Amino acid sequence: MFRSRLTLAAVTLAAVAVATLTAVPAGATPPGIPSKASAQSQLNALTVATQGSTSGYSRDLFPHWITISGACNTRETVLRRDGSNVVVSSSCAATSGSWYSPYDGATWSNAADVDIDHVVPLAEAWRSGANSWTTSRRQAFANDLSRPQLIAVTDNVNQAKGDQDPSTWQPSRTAYRCTYAKMWIASKYYWGLRLQSSEKSALQTMLNTCAS
Repeated sequence: MFRSRLTLAAVTLAAVAVATLTAVPAGATPPGIPSKASAQSQLNALTVATQGSTSGYSRDLFPHWITISGACNTRETVLRRDGSNVVVSSSCAATSGSWYSPYDGATWSNAADVDIDHVVPLAEAWRSGANSWTTSRRQAFANDLSRPQLIAVTDNVNQAKGDQDPSTWQPSRTAYRCTYAKMWIASKYYWGLRLQSSEKSALQTMLNTCAS
């Protein structure tokens, strides 16, 4: 009996140790990030063209954030997906939790310090072919939870990125540039958006750093 109690205690302590080790801030992990080989094939298939104009562009033409489930909209859904130990109110607002921003390596405990980045910015999408889409299609793009198009990151990093493409902006954490390139490529490929030659060159350089 004494030995059984010791064994049970040891198992309990081990479980606690494992839980403690794994209770770290979650990294933002959008779905559908392709392998290096798949991303390369997708990049090769994208149409290279001169960048279009921003004339006529408005964020209002890409309705967001929309209701996803119950009281939760797209932003709140991504905060719950990308955060660790996220607690929400009855209105789905995040009241506590931890968010790791893979762009810059910062961790935040206040949801107000976190933005949901459109990996391919809305204005960039507009210049790359979304100007000819229906509002319904633009809404689907702006709230795309099925592909690596939305990610929780530090708010001022997202604001500094603005509507730039990879030829002029890349995550400061070089270790994340491979993943960023794969996310960008996957989103543009699925949505049939064009890219510029300088953008393709920058993406290829980042993709070359990927191990797999």
